[in-house]
Amino acid sequence: MERIHHAKTYKLTIDREFCVGCEICSLACPREAITINKQSRKDGEKARRPIADVDEAKCHFCGICTTICPYGAAQVTIDGENIASVVEKESFPQIIREITADATMCPSDCNDCEIVCPLNLISVSTHPKTKKVTIDIKKAQCPCCRICEIKCPEDALRVRSILTGNLKVNKEKCPSGCQDCLDVCPIVGALFLSEEDGKIYVNELFCTYCGVCRIVCPKEGALELSRSTIRHTPVRSGAWNKALEKLASTPGMTKELRGKGKKRTMEAVRKLLEPRKKENVRK
Repeated sequence: MERIHHAKTYKLTIDREFCVGCEICSLACPREAITINKQSRKDGEKARRPIADVDEAKCHFCGICTTICPYGAAQVTIDGENIASVVEKESFPQIIREITADATMCPSDCNDCEIVCPLNLISVSTHPKTKKVTIDIKKAQCPCCRICEIKCPEDALRVRSILTGNLKVNKEKCPSGCQDCLDVCPIVGALFLSEEDGKIYVNELFCTYCGVCRIVCPKEGALELSRSTIRHTPVRSGAWNKALEKLASTPGMTKELRGKGKKRTMEAVRKLLEPRKKENVRK
């Protein structure tokens, strides 16, 4: 989507390869310009991931979708440069992708992390002469599911989740034989089908709490999702508080706002004590 003004050209691109059709960007959008629409299907077909659509009349290219997308699927450019005005103005935070890889711990014949990555974001290469291993991770698209860390036999990877929360499957409401949520889940292993009772179960070690499973679920209340924390850069903004209210559960939002209040109090006390400390040093 492109908008050409006299002085600048704005462009919003959604990469369908990385977009999983989750609800994160639509919840955070202050203008409700993004809608997540289910895809129709014929009888017998597997469920397909929803499509994120943007209303050009409502979008003002603020870049919030760019900063909040766990999968790095949205990109706003101004005159061809990747710029998120909300970040430049410090009115909205960026999510934190904390991923470290120590390739010195890797044997030259191991590429387990590359194999298990559900989004094919990791490539492992070994220099033919030096046998030095290099791990390349596309961090901008990584949702930090932690599969690579947990599956790594050498403990060479460290990943911290972007989102934490809880995903619960209500077995009584879950339709028998339905696996729509499993079909659309972008993280292989976050949901699995039990051979014993034919029901869907959650492995929260891998879940990114994106919410695409809940969107496609045909039975209301069969999936209950709540987000408790979102790892992000520091920010003081009413826009972020409004987004947080939609993205996180009430306890999660309350916890963050209380944390901010404590930080502000500590900062105020520090400023009050600073002159006294300087005066004591002089004496």
